[in-house]
Amino acid sequence: MDIQSSDQLVGKKCVPCEGGVDPCPLPFVTEQLESLPGWYLTHQNQRIRKDWQMDNFVQGLEFFDLVGKVAESEAHHPDLHLVSYRDLSIEIWTHAIGGLSENDFILAAKIDQIPIPTKR
Repeated sequence: MDIQSSDQLVGKKCVPCEGGVDPCPLPFVTEQLESLPGWYLTHQNQRIRKDWQMDNFVQGLEFFDLVGKVAESEAHHPDLHLVSYRDLSIEIWTHAIGGLSENDFILAAKIDQIPIPTKR
């Protein structure tokens, strides 16, 4: 597996993962994250996460709605966290392998393409 730019990742589609493959090795993950600003490792390097602060609660909900549409179209579903009415976090990993796969980076790159809803 080669390190890819964000644009390269956006051009790909998540593929179904039923398990039986190894998660991406940590050196690959850390290098791949360099092309995804703001994403960082969590849960003993098994997940990636990014945080946002919105202007208000409604803006956060609208952003999550857009993320949900992208996730559904990719059939790859992240954990969405809304805390303190406007602080958002998204965690991504491939559940079937208990770690990170190329799908996680594809979804992260596509989430980064979503415009933040305008302030209300």
